[in-house]
Amino acid sequence: MKIGPISLRNNLVVAPMAGVTDRPFRQLCKKMGAGMAVSEMVASNSLLWGSEKTIRRGNHEGEVEPKVIQIAGSDPAMMAEAARYNVDKGAQIIDINMGCPAKKICNVAAGSALLKDEALVARIVEAVVGAVGVPVTLKFRTGWSKENRNALAIARIAERGGIAALALHGRTRACMYTGDAEYDTIRAVKAAVGIPVMANGDIDSPEKAKHVLDYTGADAVMIGRAAQGRPWIFREIDHYMKTGTKLAPPEVAEIREVLLGHLDDLYGFYGAERGSRMARKHIAWYTKGLKNSALFRARMNQLETAQEQVAAVGLFFASLAERSERLEYTDEVALAA
Repeated sequence: MKIGPISLRNNLVVAPMAGVTDRPFRQLCKKMGAGMAVSEMVASNSLLWGSEKTIRRGNHEGEVEPKVIQIAGSDPAMMAEAARYNVDKGAQIIDINMGCPAKKICNVAAGSALLKDEALVARIVEAVVGAVGVPVTLKFRTGWSKENRNALAIARIAERGGIAALALHGRTRACMYTGDAEYDTIRAVKAAVGIPVMANGDIDSPEKAKHVLDYTGADAVMIGRAAQGRPWIFREIDHYMKTGTKLAPPEVAEIREVLLGHLDDLYGFYGAERGSRMARKHIAWYTKGLKNSALFRARMNQLETAQEQVAAVGLFFASLAERSERLEYTDEVALAA
C-alpha cells in the first residue's frame, strides 16, 4: 500500500487513540507487524505546543518510519500552521482528525463535529494540504448522526482537496462506539474515490480483517481497541492474509516479555511515576480474561511504584506458566473491540 510516495510494508494500520497511541505503543505495534501507526491527536493551537503533553504526543524520536502525526482543530489557518510545525519536527504524514466523538473535542467544533460543516471541511483540507509537502490523510466517521450521514460527500471533498488517503470509521458520531460498524458505507466510499481507503471499526481477528477487506474493497484495515493489550494481532492478521492459516496463540513466556518490555518503554518515556500510572490500563488490557486476573488487577491498581508493578506482573505470569505454555482465557474476556 502507498500513501502518496510513501510505501508501507503492509496494509495494517494502528488507529490513533488518545491516551494510548504514544510512541511506546506505536513502536510495539510496528514491531508486532503493523505497517503504520498514527499518533495521538495533537492540538492545532500553537499556545499548547510548548506544553509537556503536546511535546510528548508529537515525540516520534527514533520511531520506525513512517512517522504519522494527527492534528485536531477547527480553524484552517491554525491547522495549516500545526501541519507545518509537525513536519518541521519530523512528521512524514499528517493526519487530520475529523473522527473523534469525544464531547470536549466536539464542543469546540473539532473532531467529528466538523462533519456538520462541509464547507469548513473543504477549507481545512485545502489549507493543510497546501501548507506541507508531505502526504495528508483524513480520518472521519460516516456522519454526525444516523439521520445525517455524509461520508460520500466528505470523501469527495477530501479527494478534490488533495488528501492522499482516507481512514473511515464505520459509525456516526452519535453512535460513539456502539452498534455494528457500517461496512456498506465504507464500501460505497471506496467505490466513489480513487485514493486509498482504510477501513476502521470492529476489526478484531484475522478472519474479520479479511472479510472487511474483501467486502469493502478497502486498501487497508485500521485497528484500534482490538490492539489494546493484544499488539500481536497485527502479526496474526499478516500471517493469515499471506498463508490462509492461523498462528497459534502466543506463549505465556512471550507475552510476559512483551508486557515487561512495554512497561519499560513507558517508564522511560514518561518517567517512573507518570509511567506507572499510564501502565495500569495496559496491564489491565493484557491480563483481561486470564485466569485469576480480576483479583490481580484489583491489587495492581493499589501499587504505587514501577518496581512494584514489574514484580507483580512477573509473579502473575509465572503462575500462568505453571498451568499452561499458552494463554488461556476465561469467559470474562471479550476480544472484540
